[in-house]
Amino acid sequence: MIIPWQDVDPETLHNLIESFVLREGTDYGEHERSLDDKVADVKLQLKNGEALLVWSELHETVNIMPRTQFRG
Repeated sequence: MIIPWQDVDPETLHNLIESFVLREGTDYGEHERSLDDKVADVKLQLKNGEALLVWSELHETVNIMPRTQFRG
């Protein structure tokens, strides 16, 4: 189930995104990016609709995923 990111408390959203970024360990190439920059990138992707905040009933967890990978 998609959770509208706008309905999530801003501090909670920040914590969810930060947890996602730290868990993913994404490689940003030659130049290392700060945690704040990575969090801002993911938040922008949520705002643009490129990424979704998704609740898994099976696992009872929230995840962030690319819109192209969501099969609802």
